[in-house]
Amino acid sequence: MHDPQHIPPIFRIDVSAETAPPAPAPQDADRTIIALLKQILAAQERQNQLLAELNQHLTLAHRQRLQELALWKDAHPDVARYCRMAAEALSRVQTQFLKSMAVEAIENEEHLADGDFMLHEFVDRYGPRLAHLNALLQVFSQLGSGQTPNT
Repeated sequence: MHDPQHIPPIFRIDVSAETAPPAPAPQDADRTIIALLKQILAAQERQNQLLAELNQHLTLAHRQRLQELALWKDAHPDVARYCRMAAEALSRVQTQFLKSMAVEAIENEEHLADGDFMLHEFVDRYGPRLAHLNALLQVFSQLGSGQTPNT
């Protein structure tokens, strides 16, 4: 058995039969619970208010951007129409590009998996072109959205 004197005081547990402080009266406990619930409700209401303000701020910026884009499209209908046609053309190009990438990846799976050099070569060859193509497609799609091409 261990001598209780050798246990550091931080780990000592007192099991003596001292009287505990009296429990609060039921009315005091109810008041405390009600006060805490009111504080929780007030905090939730404030959080809801902040979320509504944040949502309004983000929605306002988005709506403003959409209005500016609509004004630009109205001022430049020909450019918007060409952007739509370019987006459609680049979408077809992207599909073919992705297909050729996929075929090459399938055909060279073993080489890509075995050596870092081949994998890096593949990523270096296709990665930047795919990223730039996606960026261009996104710009053309956004500028040409809602326009029907008239050829």
